[in-house]
Amino acid sequence: MTNTHPWFGTHHLPPAADADTIRTSLRTAIRDTGWPYQPLLPAAPIVIPRGSYAELFRVTAALLDLIRRTALETGPTTADRLAAYRMPESEHNLFMADQFLEERYADCVTRPDIVIGDQGPQFLEFNVSGALGGPVETHCRLEVWRTLYQDSHGRAPFAHRSPFATRAEMFRHLANELGVAPRIAIVGSARDQGVTSTRYFDIEVEYFTNHGLTAQFFEPEDLHKAWDCPPHLRYPLGLRNFTIPDWQELSIDTTPVQAALDHGCLLVGTQTSTFLSSKLTMGLLSEGRPWMTTAERALVDQYLPWTRVLSERKTTWEDRKIDLIPWAVDRKDTLVLKEGLGMSGKQVLIGKETPQALWESAITKAAPTATSIIQKYVEPRSCKLAMVADNAEEPYETEVAPVLGPLLFGGRPAGMFSRFFGDNRTGVVSVMGTNSSDNCVVTI
Repeated sequence: MTNTHPWFGTHHLPPAADADTIRTSLRTAIRDTGWPYQPLLPAAPIVIPRGSYAELFRVTAALLDLIRRTALETGPTTADRLAAYRMPESEHNLFMADQFLEERYADCVTRPDIVIGDQGPQFLEFNVSGALGGPVETHCRLEVWRTLYQDSHGRAPFAHRSPFATRAEMFRHLANELGVAPRIAIVGSARDQGVTSTRYFDIEVEYFTNHGLTAQFFEPEDLHKAWDCPPHLRYPLGLRNFTIPDWQELSIDTTPVQAALDHGCLLVGTQTSTFLSSKLTMGLLSEGRPWMTTAERALVDQYLPWTRVLSERKTTWEDRKIDLIPWAVDRKDTLVLKEGLGMSGKQVLIGKETPQALWESAITKAAPTATSIIQKYVEPRSCKLAMVADNAEEPYETEVAPVLGPLLFGGRPAGMFSRFFGDNRTGVVSVMGTNSSDNCVVTI
């Protein structure tokens, strides 16, 4: 039975080439980056109508503004916000001394996770971080599709945004705004990628270098070279391509990063982005803020599934008051439980896939901390896509229910990432966490 949704349109591309060529091209492009092996690969990009493509970027920008305002209003200072969000001690680090810069550049890099439900796009969460997945992967996928589909004039039968071109534009704008040289430090670690190669970072450095920027990748142990040098050789801007929890798990010291920040290197997104990325912020926004206009309230109601910060209290569901904890326990099959901080689909329980006893235990355990949310479960709708499996001689067409991730850099559309199961599985969709497949999304 088909589960396709008209939002995806009716246009889809045939396989880009034969099965072997597609597999080899996709895997060669993403090689040595730490990207997991995928036995099921797309045989074409996901194509959506121009109106649908534009809608996601337009709404992402509008919701991101509301997310930012909601997060910052939880407290007038960083210390107040850390307390309001009950942030772990590990997240109390890597703030700039200039709080205005912290707040100003917190939302430079974002990617929401969106599914298409019965009523259209639904924003399940906002990833606001320089370390979010999608830019490198989308760039690599796009390069393959452009090569395989281009005609004799070098034209492809689709339109798209380039993640690296948009990110380069963002850094040029930041350099002009701050009055500094456009010298960009990409800060991360190959250890974080699980490989010895630095290719994940080198791809972007090479692009920037070929397009008029000065860029260099720095492991944390070498980051002092970005500021402890003559002024004209310093790197005043950079991309913070790591998370504190990931580096903490790998015992990577963040002290060199703090030193770079203290010596004037602006790394985006700033640590304040953690408040924006917290799922608690979506809970606060969904419940409504007193400063919201009627139009903003309507936008949130249309695109955000009902979400609440989980605690012992009363709240609203549709037009009635509810006691949140017992109500959430009883409504297991319609809800999802998520911790405020988490990545790769971790710390997520889908109610209808969880035994009642485990669900009730998880709800009652999470409630006293007020660091988790419950969210209305959205049944994702699907689109048609050509796929290719390991050892298959020919691509085949199937239906996939993608999680869509429009990339926004400095407020500018920067391409669209997607993740999905190619074998009709259900559950949390994550390339790193649940071995889903990935692709880029283009428009007609």
